Amino acid sequence: MQRTIKKVNMAAVQQAPKQKRVAAYARVSCGKDAMLHSLSAQVSYYSALIQKTPGWEYAGVYADEALSGTKDTRGQFQKLLADCRAGDIDLIITKSISRFARNTVTTLQTVRELRLIGVDVYFEEQNIHTLGEDGEFLLTLLAAYAEEEARSVSENIRWHVQSNFRQGLAWSVEMYGYRQENNRLVVVPEEAELLRMAAAMYLQGARPIEIERAFAKAGAVGTRGAALTGYHIVKLLCNEKIAGDMILQKTFVDDPIAKNNRKNTGERPQFYVENSHEAILDRETYERVLAEYARRKAEGPRYHGEYPFSSRIVCGKCGARYVHRLRGKEVYAWLCCTYNRKGKAHCDAKIIQEQILEAIAAEVLGLPEFDGAVFQEKVKEIRVKDNRLLVFEFYDGQIIERPWENADRRGRRRKPCQQ
Repeated sequence: MQRTIKKVNMAAVQQAPKQKRVAAYARVSCGKDAMLHSLSAQVSYYSALIQKTPGWEYAGVYADEALSGTKDTRGQFQKLLADCRAGDIDLIITKSISRFARNTVTTLQTVRELRLIGVDVYFEEQNIHTLGEDGEFLLTLLAAYAEEEARSVSENIRWHVQSNFRQGLAWSVEMYGYRQENNRLVVVPEEAELLRMAAAMYLQGARPIEIERAFAKAGAVGTRGAALTGYHIVKLLCNEKIAGDMILQKTFVDDPIAKNNRKNTGERPQFYVENSHEAILDRETYERVLAEYARRKAEGPRYHGEYPFSSRIVCGKCGARYVHRLRGKEVYAWLCCTYNRKGKAHCDAKIIQEQILEAIAAEVLGLPEFDGAVFQEKVKEIRVKDNRLLVFEFYDGQIIERPWENADRRGRRRKPCQQ
């Protein structure tokens, strides 16, 4: 065999154009069949466009079925950004700015981050490349317009919701014992039976924890699949809906972009609808439950079963709520519900002594001693991180972090672990 030797032209090799890795992003705003068909059509269109364009290398189509462009919980969108950060994408194509995000701040933050790592975003309807000279200036103007559009849509929805309220119709209700059909509440028979059992137990003197155990034994879970706590069950028994009435607009959204849900203390009109749906408890039983609730509350929080921290502490490991338990002699503590029910193998989140939690909460609130009413008014949630860190989230959006350590056997607070 004759050996062949050829001279390699390195300049030609180095000048060979690099394939641009191109991805597309598509989104629809609801799960209706027409919208899902539109999403499928977008995916097909972008797949074909990228693969037939010379110089482009197909990097995938990322598609979300999202309820709102103002939320940042879109899974495929987050995956797209992660792949960009990993250096797998050079160009993103999307239909319009409103499909990408309607929040000016989010849009600009995302685009600026992508610009820093050399990723271009092309918006077809506006014919804008964000790596172009005028890209960010035009993007700012158009994103501001898109944000105003989101506010306008939100105002239209608010008008529709309040119109329903004036007619005595519920908008969106998630409550154990009922399901919603055509803006009306319909009784779920098996759940209603458990609630009637709970009312009977409560009136016979059962504590919330005993009712909670009865529900757990029956395999009952809430509307979102989580176990029902005794405190939550008692609150259900005191809800006016269980007697067939409804108070409409207990809460409201104060900003269409931030989506902050606030308790209505007079900022919006409320509507009381009597006999709006089938009752689970008869009126006499319901009134007796309310009277018993008031009596127990007067006896003090530990007998009543209601605590300032109830439903406010979230496990940073499994996402379950913390529950109140007695640990040893007169030592009250809060522990993860998963750990409490299933054991350490399922969640090994740390137990927090109540006195330590109260002391840290008072410190965060700037109070000389813990005040449960002030805590409930200001603090939305406490997240327990794995590294013995408590993250306090306030209703006004403020975030404060504090390390913690349980007290020793003599009641002295240990120094926090150094990270």
